[in-house]
Amino acid sequence: MNLFWLLHTCFRNILRNRMRSLLTSLGMIIGVGSVIVMVAIGEGAQRSIETRIASMGTNLIQIMPRRIFSRGSPGNSNQFRSSPITRSDEIKLKNEASYAIAVSGIAQRTFTVTAGDNSWSTTVMGVEPGYLVIRSWDVAEGFFFEDADLAARNRLAVLGATAASQLFGAVSPIGRQIRIGANHFNVIGILEPKGAGGGGNDQDDIIMIPLDTVLTRLSNSKNLNSIAMSVVSKGYMEAARKEAELILKEAHKLGPLDTADFDIMNMADIIDMASETSRNLTTLLAAIAGVSLLVGGIGIMNIMLVSVTERTREIGIRMAVGARKRDVLFQFLSEAVILSLMGGLIGIALAVLICRILLALGIPTRVNPLVVISAAAFAAFVGVGFGFYPARKAAGLYPIDALRYE
Repeated sequence: MNLFWLLHTCFRNILRNRMRSLLTSLGMIIGVGSVIVMVAIGEGAQRSIETRIASMGTNLIQIMPRRIFSRGSPGNSNQFRSSPITRSDEIKLKNEASYAIAVSGIAQRTFTVTAGDNSWSTTVMGVEPGYLVIRSWDVAEGFFFEDADLAARNRLAVLGATAASQLFGAVSPIGRQIRIGANHFNVIGILEPKGAGGGGNDQDDIIMIPLDTVLTRLSNSKNLNSIAMSVVSKGYMEAARKEAELILKEAHKLGPLDTADFDIMNMADIIDMASETSRNLTTLLAAIAGVSLLVGGIGIMNIMLVSVTERTREIGIRMAVGARKRDVLFQFLSEAVILSLMGGLIGIALAVLICRILLALGIPTRVNPLVVISAAAFAAFVGVGFGFYPARKAAGLYPIDALRYE
């Protein structure tokens, strides 16, 4: 039997029972579509998480005071205390860290900021000029303050996009004044929009002013909330972390083997951990959706067995006029593979459509071509695997017994 005649016969038998063929393929349609959609949602979520975390800084290391549990005396409640990180700690780290390309102390608080008749509660962050390098942030309009402004404790402010919009609306704030507490600040720049951060917070709802201005004019303290450091490359992250730990232990008069009274957070580790968690979740979702592929394969096997029973007399006639067992085997096996592939292709088309709809609704999805090809290949494999037994049963019929079948 040549290939053209084989395919012609297969399609004729499939189209003879259109509704049954469609329902038979439905399991494969749902299975393939579910796998592609689940993986696309998982990979889209993974990329979104990685992008949000990466937007917080390039090769970022953050150092924060460690909260130490202190058990209270009888009658007194337990307390948490923290050993402060000071401006002098940050200066020592900046001078001695060999893997850092930029270091900045951070002092931040929430203030109600006033501009004319408008007021807005936002995060006011005292930073150094190197903070923009650490966060891979750019100024959209105006300029950022410099080291000379830091030393002079100038009252300058650079606004995030959200803070600028809330305080000034559509009017450019450059050259205007805002009031934070009892101090007036001149607005010199607007930051590029960053969007939501790793925790879903709005990174643009912020005002940056020189660090020393915050410490002397707003908080009247030498203590920092944290220190941010950008490392030369990702390959030096662990070495930079260990070096920073030794420098700050020395600053806090602790020995190399003493327990640190601060925490060092490696952003690269957080990205890797988030990616691993997302990958595991995606694999789990794909495995659950993949069960429907097996259910679809069982449905194909069931229908093909019914088809063999219905067409027993036809099989006997074909064998009586010269058809070989392998011709019958290939015919029924081809029908099973075609049904499975048809379901797979329809499932792929529906999955791509669903992913585009989800993307339009704001749900991140990413259709992986490799997953699409794998799903189509698996659909064909299911057709072969679950169609072989019915095909073999059809090929094993004796012509005489098949001709007598009523």
